[in-house]
Amino acid sequence: MASPSESQRSVSDVLQDIVGNLQQIIRDEFRLARAEVEGKAHRAARPASILAAGTVLGLYGLGCLLLAAIYGLSLVIAPWLAALLIGTVLAIVAAILLSSGRNRLRQIDPVPERTVRSMKENVQWTKEQIK
Repeated sequence: MASPSESQRSVSDVLQDIVGNLQQIIRDEFRLARAEVEGKAHRAARPASILAAGTVLGLYGLGCLLLAAIYGLSLVIAPWLAALLIGTVLAIVAAILLSSGRNRLRQIDPVPERTVRSMKENVQWTKEQIK
C-alpha cells in the first residue's frame, strides 16, 4: 500500500499537467483553424475564378466589340457616338458579371466556426479543471 504522500500528486505536478494539456489544446485548435480556413478558401476559389473570368472577358470583349461595333455603327452615326453606345453596353455586361462574382464571395463566411466553438468548450473545460 502506498503512503499518503506517494498517492497524492504535488501542486506543481498538477499544474505541469494542466499546462501540458493547454499547450496540446492550443496546438490542436491552431490545426483545426488552419484546416477550416483552408476549406473555406477552397470553396472561395470557384466564385473568385468566376469573378476573374468576368473581368477578363469584360476587358477583351470591350476591346474587340468596341472596335467592330464602332466600325459598323460609324457607317450610320458619328464614330464617337458609336463608341459611346457600344462601350456603355459592354460596361453594363461586365458590371453584371463582377456583381455576381462578388455576391457569391460574400456568401462565404470566413469565420472558422468549429474552431470558435471548440475554443469556447476548451475554456470551459480549463475553468472546470482549475476549480
